[in-house]
Amino acid sequence: MTLNQIRAFIAVAQEGGFTAAARTLGMSHSTLNSQIQMMEREYGAELFHRRGRRVELSALGLEMLPLARRMIALEGDMSSLLDDSGKLRHGSLKVGAVGPFHVTEMIEAYHAVHPRIKISITLGNSEVILDALDKYVSDVGVLASRFPDERYYTQLYAQYPVIVFVHVDHPFAKRKSIALKELSGQPLLMREPASTTRKALEDALIAQGVTVQVAMEIGSREALREAVARGLGIGTVSQSEYVPDPRLRPVRIEGDVVSTHIHVCCLRERRESRLISSFFDAIDARLQARGGSIPSLASSALR
Repeated sequence: MTLNQIRAFIAVAQEGGFTAAARTLGMSHSTLNSQIQMMEREYGAELFHRRGRRVELSALGLEMLPLARRMIALEGDMSSLLDDSGKLRHGSLKVGAVGPFHVTEMIEAYHAVHPRIKISITLGNSEVILDALDKYVSDVGVLASRFPDERYYTQLYAQYPVIVFVHVDHPFAKRKSIALKELSGQPLLMREPASTTRKALEDALIAQGVTVQVAMEIGSREALREAVARGLGIGTVSQSEYVPDPRLRPVRIEGDVVSTHIHVCCLRERRESRLISSFFDAIDARLQARGGSIPSLASSALR
């Protein structure tokens, strides 16, 4: 049974005949008749009693008519829903992010343009975010690194230096900056191996031939910050995500040799989705409003 057959059935029932129904639907009498006959043959049912040029609904046809009208009404509701979604008057966007700072700024820009779209945000490390994209749990991901995988469409949004932060009584606390090599021999508190901030630091250490002591691995920014505040070691964080604390002091790494790059990504096959494209359009507009440059925090902004 097709929607065209259901429309034909309703038209014949309303008009009381095939000729008038065919005229209403803008089709030939023979085409309309074949639609009804195909439906009757398929189910071995009689929907109309034919009395010359006039037809009357059978008992089965009378039972079917309200159901048929309901189906056509539901089709109209579905069309309206899809039309609203395509025009971004309705829908939901699921965003996964490695941290709250960058994604909050993006959501602010998006909501200003599309206030009727419901947005949900999930936080996690890069592996979690990419897995959510792969499983269609998230539509868009905000990551601190670009992953060279053809499955994903990736766009750079911002670049930020990675800084050191220490307890206020640590010798580094009195300095504005340190060289990367000075981390050698210091007890470093590191995020889990999947952390992109950790990966960026490790790559820079290898490049400069610096060996460090990892005193502890801690799986969250908040717990790592507390560990540093209790004097258990030195932490590193993207400057944009550093949270001021009277117990802590941020310290620049000379030359900004370690940095994170904030990217927005989605599955490449979904890039042309109207909803997902609208998110990229919104962040592009935010960048253009800044003069088209990639946001970057200057190290002089450290306090």
